Amino acid sequence: MTDLKQKANEAIDTIIKDLETVSKDIWENPEENYEEFKAHANITDFLEKHGFEVERNYITKTGFRSVFGDSTDGPHIVVICEYDALPVIGHACGHNLITEVGLAAGIGIRAALNSSEKSLGKLTILGTPAEEGGGGKIDMIEAGVFKDVDVALMAHPAPFNQDAFHALAIDQVTVKYHGHAAHASAFPWNGVNALDAAVLCYQNVSCHRQQFKPTWRVHGVIKNGGTKPNIIPDLTELEFYARTPSKEELSVLMEKLDFCFKSAATATGCTVEICWSRKPYYDMKNNKTMSDVYHRNAKELGVDFDKHGVAHYAGNVPTGSTDMGNVSYEVPSIHPMFYIGTDAVNHTKGFAVASGSPEAQSYTIAVSKAIAATAIEILQDSKLLAQIKEEFGKVKS
Repeated sequence: MTDLKQKANEAIDTIIKDLETVSKDIWENPEENYEEFKAHANITDFLEKHGFEVERNYITKTGFRSVFGDSTDGPHIVVICEYDALPVIGHACGHNLITEVGLAAGIGIRAALNSSEKSLGKLTILGTPAEEGGGGKIDMIEAGVFKDVDVALMAHPAPFNQDAFHALAIDQVTVKYHGHAAHASAFPWNGVNALDAAVLCYQNVSCHRQQFKPTWRVHGVIKNGGTKPNIIPDLTELEFYARTPSKEELSVLMEKLDFCFKSAATATGCTVEICWSRKPYYDMKNNKTMSDVYHRNAKELGVDFDKHGVAHYAGNVPTGSTDMGNVSYEVPSIHPMFYIGTDAVNHTKGFAVASGSPEAQSYTIAVSKAIAATAIEILQDSKLLAQIKEEFGKVKS
């Protein structure tokens, strides 16, 4: 096993400059949900340059898949890439580095498969667009992409190292209030004020927080509050995110919010449109057996879970949401977080700068090798795979 891990590391080391180039190209050209055309081209060109066959525009117009090996005699391993950016602040979540990890790990795993004296299994490098609210992985799930997959792995940059990311379930909702416009000074009694409804809605949600569990999160904005002060607004729009530790709790929170939205309409005489997304993200079911293997391999490669771990957050471990949570309901999965040399937090300008910095590269490569080593152990050890699947079965039941 050590020999195959060494082969993987050597293969990754030979293409470090190419990996940094593709990562930097993605970082310099940030693209939002389902619009990652330059990233799609750069990544698939990279894979073909390095001898992979690639299915472009796979499932979605910016998805891709590259398959190597055969699962007849072993497990099917999927390594996942993300590459979409955020509005305005670009790659402030470091998805360019997620792609780099996926590509590097894929190169390493293929080298191990080629070096083995017997067939070990199958590798897929999967490009999943639109993680930032679009749900690209959900598109893949609905298309049956994970039906024959044994395990899925990826890693995400952060200001800390963590072997198991406890992502929250999330759903998004748009709330529109329809009133009736009127001159705000001359004929206000003829109006039905949609802004009043929006303000009441926002306050209803805020007042209701006393009845929220401490682990629930709701955050929202008023996207449209009217046009001019002398016109009673006839249309307003809000957007909220609702998050809970499990998808079961999410339905409870959604029902509570629904009352907040509708009561504001009743109080003001407006009508209301409530549009929940069709793609809620599930909480992340981290496979502990696999996370432990990753942790051990990462430590051996110099990843510091003490100095750059989450202990200094004093129990308030930062969390968010990801459509990788949905994948973890389909197959055993891991989504470790990795330090990239900055204290700046995700979704900030500082983190965007850090994700494109040379300093992030050594951390990214170490994690790539740890992901590859974890996959290699699973490919070689049928008992380990059985333990991973046994744990997954217990979580699902």
